[in-house]
Amino acid sequence: MERSAKAQNFSAKATAFMSYQNFIELSARQIVPFDGPALARLFESLSKNGDVERFHPHPLTSDEAARLAVHRGRDVYAVISDGDTPDAPLVGYGMLRGWEDGFTIPSLHIVVHPEARGRGVGRAMMHFLHDVARRRGAEAIRLKVYPDNTPARRLYESMGYRFESSGAQGFSAERQIIGLLTLTGALYAA
Repeated sequence: MERSAKAQNFSAKATAFMSYQNFIELSARQIVPFDGPALARLFESLSKNGDVERFHPHPLTSDEAARLAVHRGRDVYAVISDGDTPDAPLVGYGMLRGWEDGFTIPSLHIVVHPEARGRGVGRAMMHFLHDVARRRGAEAIRLKVYPDNTPARRLYESMGYRFESSGAQGFSAERQIIGLLTLTGALYAA
């Protein structure tokens, strides 16, 4: 497959196996301005699927997609596409937030297109965001998940996140459990 020079300059590659016969090449990168329309389409698909009930760090609107596409702060907003060409469909979205508010431990949020779930997209996005956080000197990452979101919890736990299991301290205001990943362990040593 021929890859565009522009895509090679700002993307990270990951492969995810769909089945014995198929695999997809995922390309994760920080959002750039030309991602705005495709991000708006992804947000529309997520909204239609009802994902706003579980993923709500910000509105999933076309206006928000346009704003994020030109964001240039310390927080990181990323997309993952099914391929590495500029017109490849976006199948995932993620972020590391909190640096702009002065936190040293960023909060990770990811969401995957409904039709791309179970294909390794979330794991690839998390690897990309973990790498970004590590390169920026973060010692840990936190996230929140609803206790009944078993697929997400399995993914997070498989990647080393540890969750508070008892008491109010382990829950956010939205009754989500809080997970923490330490980036200084052997798994993430530079």
